[in-house]
Amino acid sequence: MKTLLTACLFSLALALTSSAQSPAPPQASPPGAPPAVNPGAPAAASPPAAAPANPAAPAQLPTASLPPGAPPVPPPPGAATSPAATVTATLSPAPTEAPAKPSGLSSNFLIDNFRKGGPIMWPILIVSIIGLTVVIERIFWWGGRWFRRDPKRIEKVFTAIENGDVAEASRLSRGSRDPVLRMMWNGLNHQHASLQGALQVAAGIEIKRAGRFLVVMDTLVTLAPLLGLLGTITGLIRSFSFLGNEELAVQAVTGGIAEALIATACGLGIAIFSLVPFNFFTSRVSNLEFELQTAATNLEVMLGAQSAEREMAIAGPAAVSGKGSSI
Repeated sequence: MKTLLTACLFSLALALTSSAQSPAPPQASPPGAPPAVNPGAPAAASPPAAAPANPAAPAQLPTASLPPGAPPVPPPPGAATSPAATVTATLSPAPTEAPAKPSGLSSNFLIDNFRKGGPIMWPILIVSIIGLTVVIERIFWWGGRWFRRDPKRIEKVFTAIENGDVAEASRLSRGSRDPVLRMMWNGLNHQHASLQGALQVAAGIEIKRAGRFLVVMDTLVTLAPLLGLLGTITGLIRSFSFLGNEELAVQAVTGGIAEALIATACGLGIAIFSLVPFNFFTSRVSNLEFELQTAATNLEVMLGAQSAEREMAIAGPAAVSGKGSSI
């Protein structure tokens, strides 16, 4: 995987370097324009073409090569101008200045849309940061809980309770990071007072830890679309407030509509982003609650069976001794 990633990055860098070093394509000259002349290169002498002398025609002056964009030299008084030269000078384009490139800050797509979204984008930004922080924190928490699970030790605890060794079961569940084992340890160490009450308190603590920040995520899922709707209303109010001025009407109306649409899109995007993790974490909390209830019920049933067996074992000799005394 690392080799593939390195190869992709190297290919991308090579492509960018080659595109940056590629020469610019030559500019096409308009039809009828004279070929471009390099000012630094010496002019090649061409032999004069043989032409029949016309005594009636006026004398023509030799034309010198001019650099591109230079104004044509006017002919001296009394000299005749060629129609082809006039057309060529007229069709040759004048050099234009290259447009200034925008800076990196103004050309950033996210920053531009954030500015166009209006003042409502600041609370939307705060909501998005809080939602992202909560999602990352819950991902790390549930990932750590996945590694803290110890189903084999849970089976050993139930086996020890089934064999009647409550002390061994308490020793196995002590110091574990598994929430089920922590609940079972709390119940085993407080069964003399109230086993059911101890299990309920321990299960409630574990469920509260698992459901932390779910209320925040639920609030963000509801709040983000409302902020987007508020941005829509403020953008439309801004658009309609400029309708009286004909000079600024088009630009102001389009700016207000862009503000409304950007705010709505950001609010809906944050709500969608928070809704999927919220439902996932809610389902994980429900699964943990079911596991805790199942383990607590099994523990109560097994300990109740052990207590019933001990009572029967104690009541058996007493009944036998009572019959013997009555006889």
